[in-house]
Amino acid sequence: MTTTLYGIPNCDTVKKARTWLQDHGIDFAFHDFKKQGLTPELVQAWLHDLDWTILVNRKGTTWRNLPDERKVSIVDADSAMALMLENPSVIKRPVVQGAGLVTVGFSAAAFEAKFEEKFGAAP
Repeated sequence: MTTTLYGIPNCDTVKKARTWLQDHGIDFAFHDFKKQGLTPELVQAWLHDLDWTILVNRKGTTWRNLPDERKVSIVDADSAMALMLENPSVIKRPVVQGAGLVTVGFSAAAFEAKFEEKFGAAP
């Protein structure tokens, strides 16, 4: 399975994750979810592995700019999925998926641990 990094290209955290993957020789595809969109099946697959509260970035500008009525309506995976499909910018970035791995956000230490766990050694 190919590793795919989902995000937007101008996000600093996405840039750091892309650089880390490249520097560690990990082949990956980049999916700009603002331009390429997201499918319900893809978001559902993420929700199978991760809690919706991890995927929805409630600290970001997009969340803060939502009307309060909309925020309080996000109470479970189904309502979070609808929000993420409607407004992908609310997703915490990046999402990295591949080889049975789904991670959200970026830290070098976390990436190293996750990739070592999946591949048996740090790349």
